Amino acid sequence: MDKPEEAHRGTALTDRERELIETGSLTDGAIRDQHFEFFRALRKGAPIFYDAKLGSWLVTRNEDIWAIQSDPVTFSVELGYHDFQARGMQDEFREILRRDGGGYFPDAIMSDPPYHTRIRKLMELAFTAHRVKELEPRIRDVVVELLDKVSARAECDAVRDIAIPLTIRVIVEQLGLDHGIEEKISRWSVAMTAQIGGMQSREDMLENARQICELQNYLIGKMRDREKAPREDMISDIVHAKVHDEHGQTMTLKFEEAASLIRAMLIAGNDTTATAISNLFLLLATQPQIVKMLDDAVDDERALNRFVEELLRMEPPTRALSRATIREVEVNGVTLPKGAHLLLAYGSGNDDETVFPNPRDFDPTRTNFAKHVTFGGGPHKCIGLALARMEIKVIAREIARHFRNIRLTIPAEDITYLPTIATRTIEHLPITFDRRTG
Repeated sequence: MDKPEEAHRGTALTDRERELIETGSLTDGAIRDQHFEFFRALRKGAPIFYDAKLGSWLVTRNEDIWAIQSDPVTFSVELGYHDFQARGMQDEFREILRRDGGGYFPDAIMSDPPYHTRIRKLMELAFTAHRVKELEPRIRDVVVELLDKVSARAECDAVRDIAIPLTIRVIVEQLGLDHGIEEKISRWSVAMTAQIGGMQSREDMLENARQICELQNYLIGKMRDREKAPREDMISDIVHAKVHDEHGQTMTLKFEEAASLIRAMLIAGNDTTATAISNLFLLLATQPQIVKMLDDAVDDERALNRFVEELLRMEPPTRALSRATIREVEVNGVTLPKGAHLLLAYGSGNDDETVFPNPRDFDPTRTNFAKHVTFGGGPHKCIGLALARMEIKVIAREIARHFRNIRLTIPAEDITYLPTIATRTIEHLPITFDRRTG
């Protein structure tokens, strides 16, 4: 294994940075919760870092993340994602889903070209500009209704009372699911995220697998309904997806492919957005200057778009996503063997001070937002990014219109995060606030 660089662009390592490089790991809860110092040390002294306790290489510099995600021939999403899923317990996990959950449906979108190209073209039918525009007023109605209810109180848990139920209600609208199923969706989301989080025990896996079986059986029922009677929702878009290839041949989705895509839309569509909303509340509760920036941007579409983009850069909901090498390859001076498992550390790439000066400062006037990696890049750039941006913009605007004087009721250092590598998700965020009346 190659030794890490002694310095990052001419800057010597401190004793603390050496210690983090020698002993640090994302399996350490304290490092995982507040990863900024750890990632900063790695960018400086070991940008391609083998986390031995995790069994993965952490890719921490912005330029290296961009290079890897832009090269699907050398760095496989399919191998990286599926090898990491239910790590160490894959055979048992998959057998449970086959036996009790209607089947094991590999995530079709987490694949490599050319197969991925066909899947993405079909999935894009659910994310057209028309569909996003059509959803915006419905999403705004859902947001206003929930915030009206919550803002009548003087305090709440911003995660449990706002972020999670809000994003679940929105995804229920998008997919055309049953109202009243929100609590189950919350459980299913935790179970699905745990499979790529690298932190679950066998006991956790068994319970999570049971939840996923319940999720799949529910979605299969909805898919069968849409096969017979399509509606104006995203499940119907996927079930009846049809496009023509360059030879004029009709392409459709197999049932198991469609099931995996709908499942992914349900989980990714609410989990990451809920995390973004939670992060927004934390910033508003702890940094008064950000409150003023949001207030100033509420009625300025361009300014609000930039505010949302800086939120997504500064606090990306996804901490890291997987790749695997399909041959021996050198990255930033480090030779990676064939089959090496990589984690592209988005939380580090967006914090890279060589790309984003003073990265811990919230600055919506930045001119290089295109370099942040929150939505990934290359052929796997997030397919729902336009919808995600729109949702967060609508939610941010309504938060500013409903709340003022948002304050934490616990010390910021007491905030805890879900034990997962995949996202940096706040567990609870108790706040007090005043209702904005005009």
